[in-house]
Amino acid sequence: MSRKLQDMPKNTEIERKFLVQSDAFKTQAVAQHEIEQGYLCKEPGKTIRVRIRDAQAFLTIKSGKLREGLAKFEWEREIEMADAKELMLLCENETIRKTRYIIPAAPFEGQPRCWEVDVFYSGKQKGNTLAEIELGSEHEAFERPEWLGKEVTGNPQYYNANM
Repeated sequence: MSRKLQDMPKNTEIERKFLVQSDAFKTQAVAQHEIEQGYLCKEPGKTIRVRIRDAQAFLTIKSGKLREGLAKFEWEREIEMADAKELMLLCENETIRKTRYIIPAAPFEGQPRCWEVDVFYSGKQKGNTLAEIELGSEHEAFERPEWLGKEVTGNPQYYNANM
């Protein structure tokens, strides 16, 4: 029996995205990762991405919005590095390279949260810095760090697939 995407909460992603106005986040980072990613499919409403993060590789499928609001379907699985490198050769346009910083955020209802801050050093967003936070619900409150700038959630210019 086929299930509707709305019925798959374990694969639902709710995130908010912001520009970053200073490098102050770097002093709060507890980890950083080097990432290269490319897109096998970039269509309105769906993307298929291959990502190499440090020594791990992943294949990810994302939808557009499931309904009004911020929720999106996201399916991600780890894959073999050799497969990821072969898939990178099939990607549309150039790949994106960035450094991702992990910054702890205040927990919400006992659930840990973190900011992921990406500093882009290739592609259309080269030189830009974006922060995102994944939330448990669309209306979840969160603390805004002092280095956080303008919100760009939902602005296609800042979707990784468009960079």
